[in-house]
Amino acid sequence: MPDSELLIKLQNFRKDLHKYPELSGHEKETQKRIIDFLKVLNPDKIIKNIGGYGLAYIFDSGNSGPDVLFRADMDALPINETNNIEHKSQKPGVAHLCGHDGHIAVISGLTHLIDKKRPNKGRAIILFQPEEENGQGAAKIIKDKKFTQINPDYAFAFHNLPGYEKNTVFIKNGAFSSASTGVIIKLKGLSSHAAYPENGNSPDICLAELILEFNNIKNQDIFKDFVLLTVIHAKLGEIAFGTSPGEADIMLTIRSYLNDDMDKLKKAVNSVLETVCKKHKIKYNIDYTEYFPASTNDDYCVSLVRDAAEKSNIPILALEHAFRWSEDFGHFTINNKSAIFGIGSGKEHPQLHNENFDFPDEITETAITVFFEIYKKTLI
Repeated sequence: MPDSELLIKLQNFRKDLHKYPELSGHEKETQKRIIDFLKVLNPDKIIKNIGGYGLAYIFDSGNSGPDVLFRADMDALPINETNNIEHKSQKPGVAHLCGHDGHIAVISGLTHLIDKKRPNKGRAIILFQPEEENGQGAAKIIKDKKFTQINPDYAFAFHNLPGYEKNTVFIKNGAFSSASTGVIIKLKGLSSHAAYPENGNSPDICLAELILEFNNIKNQDIFKDFVLLTVIHAKLGEIAFGTSPGEADIMLTIRSYLNDDMDKLKKAVNSVLETVCKKHKIKYNIDYTEYFPASTNDDYCVSLVRDAAEKSNIPILALEHAFRWSEDFGHFTINNKSAIFGIGSGKEHPQLHNENFDFPDEITETAITVFFEIYKKTLI
């Protein structure tokens, strides 16, 4: 397990990352900081710039065995931090308010332990992944030709969980976090003078009916598990009192615990859109963005997490329901046997994406311990 000296180094490293956050797709300096922190180690291979600014460290035993990947996300959020702390973000409007700085520190600590106790079989793969917040990073890495050098048999990740008992491990078989995607819809009618709206075709009634019908989709008896549709934005025309508008926008976020239900949600949205727009003779365009598949845990991988926590006398609880938020680790769970688990950050800790969030360093040792036990079980 990590000693006190390493934990102090990791804490200082985490705070340095927190001071200099970078948004999705811009993690160039974060990558440099990771490389500098791990320069004292001797992996068998380092893969740079995979899927953007992704970074992989490979420890190869030279013997047959599984390839096991441990992943941390790297990017920050476009939110202004309000914390009054010495390591507060130095970039206005950008901050590590989801704890990815802490995730990096944890996996960096694991890398130090693996460097000292190398695998006897197979390969340990440490992956620092960019662009998690926009849902693009994992998919870009998997599509990168460099990924053929990795393609693991098993993949593991964790997320800190504010509102849950500190240093307790939370597991779940099946869906751990939801699939989600953004939906952007543009409506086109015909503008006219506001005094003669009959000379045009405003999408106003169409927009109103769409909002009502979209909110009824979740009540359809076609879904196997939890689904949610949230209207997050709507706009009709411009502020011009002499004009009856000819255009409108509506944006949604749709979520589901199951990937199959996500497909059904999309079909239902398209069906409602086509029917209502045809009724009101309104043209439309629809786009989907920021897609996250559900993070669906493999039973065996979950058992490894459970055994690791139990062996280390770390409290563990099984979740009854998946989280409604999404994690792009789901892209790994589609093709690789995987598990993502949670570690409680404290019941009173500020929530993820709150402007006063800061990763709790007290859970770093717990997270490293769980990962290292998984590593020993699979590769030692």
